[in-house]
Amino acid sequence: MTTSKPKFIITGGAGFIASNLTLALQEKFPDANLTVIDDFRSGDFKNLAGYRGDFVAENLATFDWREKFGDPAAAGFDAIFHLASITDTTLHDQFIQVHDNVESFRRLLNFARPTNTRIIYASSAATYGPATEASVESNGAAPANVYAFSKVIMDNIARHAAAESRDWIIVGLRYFNVYGPREAHKGVPASMIYHLAQQIKAGKRPRIFKHGEQKRDFVYVKDAVEGTLRALDAKRSGIYNVGSGQARSFNELVEILNKCLGTDFQPDYFDNPHAHYQNFTQADLTSARKALSYEPRFSLEDGVCDYMQWLFG
Repeated sequence: MTTSKPKFIITGGAGFIASNLTLALQEKFPDANLTVIDDFRSGDFKNLAGYRGDFVAENLATFDWREKFGDPAAAGFDAIFHLASITDTTLHDQFIQVHDNVESFRRLLNFARPTNTRIIYASSAATYGPATEASVESNGAAPANVYAFSKVIMDNIARHAAAESRDWIIVGLRYFNVYGPREAHKGVPASMIYHLAQQIKAGKRPRIFKHGEQKRDFVYVKDAVEGTLRALDAKRSGIYNVGSGQARSFNELVEILNKCLGTDFQPDYFDNPHAHYQNFTQADLTSARKALSYEPRFSLEDGVCDYMQWLFG
């Protein structure tokens, strides 16, 4: 990104990852013209404390981009970060999940197409479905829920659009299990790291599924944001994993939380009630390193301790 006064749109900017991204963009480009679009379905205005840009409160599934911003060439956006979606994977209304996630993306692409405005959008590691080893972007999609299915369709649409216009750069980011500041508003869908920390701070044993051997690629939101910013300089379209590259067990996570919080609670194991559960996630970062020069900076130990400091001081 060469311009010192870029114009960016961030959809879903009051949400978890996108609010962190918005504030990082503001810091990285102090003179940037920023516009957040969000309908607050899974966002909170408190996440944008200190934000100096514009805000459009609209539902993207019915949003008329041209009516709001005029001709895309005149609007002159340098990039659109599309992180808005229904993120609650337990919402099983298939029509709402697919319609809102996919049609929001389609409308955005139709607006950006005439000017080849760079698009950086949130895909998901959920597209991989059940895995037993590190997931590579070339793996076939195996969505286990309708949220993941909607992300697969978005990836399909993005690939078609990029293939039709070689000069148009569209970058999809498959975020793995992101945790960190500004996620509390999500409630139940917030990361297990957030929920376990709250349990420990309340003097309770952290509750995890039997017997804590499930493994996740937990990625700190600061690394997820860094990977997203790096997509501004991607030379070609593509879909890339954004994770830590490490699979860590729930038992290890409890140990790390105890260490960061100065406690010594044993896990409280209970049966996993979910039929379709990803018992293992891990990002293969080979493509992201090559195309985005992405390199996560936070180990789980460092990320959790940094987060606990932010949460509890």
